[in-house]
Amino acid sequence: MKKSLLFLPDISGFTEFVQTTEVSHSQHVIAEVLEVLLAANTLDLQLAEIEGDALFYFKEEEIPSLEQLLAQVETMFTAFYSHLKLLEKNRVCPCNACSSAPNLQLKIIAHCGELQFITVQDKRKPFGTQVIEVHRLMKNSVESDNYVLLSKELADHMELSTDYKSKLYDFQAGENEYDGKKVPYLFSLIDNETLKLKPFAQAPKISFDKAPSIYLKKEFPVSAPQLFEYISNYAYRHYWTDGVDRYEYDENEVSRIGTEHICVVNGKHLNFLTVIKEGKPGQLVYGETSSDAPVADAFYQFYFITPLTEHSCIFETEVYLVAKSPLKRLLIALVIQHIFRKNLKSAINSLFDFVEKGKRGQIQL
Repeated sequence: MKKSLLFLPDISGFTEFVQTTEVSHSQHVIAEVLEVLLAANTLDLQLAEIEGDALFYFKEEEIPSLEQLLAQVETMFTAFYSHLKLLEKNRVCPCNACSSAPNLQLKIIAHCGELQFITVQDKRKPFGTQVIEVHRLMKNSVESDNYVLLSKELADHMELSTDYKSKLYDFQAGENEYDGKKVPYLFSLIDNETLKLKPFAQAPKISFDKAPSIYLKKEFPVSAPQLFEYISNYAYRHYWTDGVDRYEYDENEVSRIGTEHICVVNGKHLNFLTVIKEGKPGQLVYGETSSDAPVADAFYQFYFITPLTEHSCIFETEVYLVAKSPLKRLLIALVIQHIFRKNLKSAINSLFDFVEKGKRGQIQL
């Protein structure tokens, strides 16, 4: 029987991340990052299992060349840290999960050997000694959480030694004992500065040289971060907006600059994009724009939340209705602006009622 490859990308810091941050958003962040690692599978590896914070891949009776394997490792590290950089630069959420996501790290463990398989619920999975060994290698004495580690068995098969050096890799020898058996390996720390991170669109902050078309203000009996969550998390929108058939959005994604959602009203799809506008020091800011608003060529709405106490805040909203033609601007001034103000005021009052009911336990969130 030919040897097979076992390959485990593991997100370092996952346990601490989940224990010390908001669970819902940390789950979203980890799900996003795992999706990125899954998409970075260039070797056509087979996925045996998603193990919480790790992906367990294998390649049955086939081991790629050293160059192919190291290229796969580099691709995953590059994709991983490119996405963390995007999360950092386009973040709007103030919670601990979103703000600490860039601190996550990645380690990749690889091993080889003859595999056995078992079938569980019609899914064929690797089983046996080699599977145990590769998982044990995840617990090693490497003094870093950002590295690639190859078992000595795999390194010998690929003719990799500590003499191998490149801009990204500088392999060293290591060894740990598991159940009385010494297991040697080669590892290389990964310097993120050497990775060519993928560029991404960083949306600029929106600014206006005129007063908003609509401005409203109200004090809320809830903490600023909690109110921000109610506004920026589209799962809560149906609680405080009327006349909307449904909201369509990526449920596994935390809102950030550039994220999209669709508001369906009477069967019509209105596309929205998350944007940001400069606020005052200490304010939480969320904004969205659409070119599908009635009459206006562009619609911008911003929410500013200023903490007062631990359980209260000031909520302010600004609406900008942009139109190019004089006729549209006239219609906005005479009709549309009044309709928007009325609907927005109703939504804010509904949001206030929603907050009050939540405090009294009348709504199961």
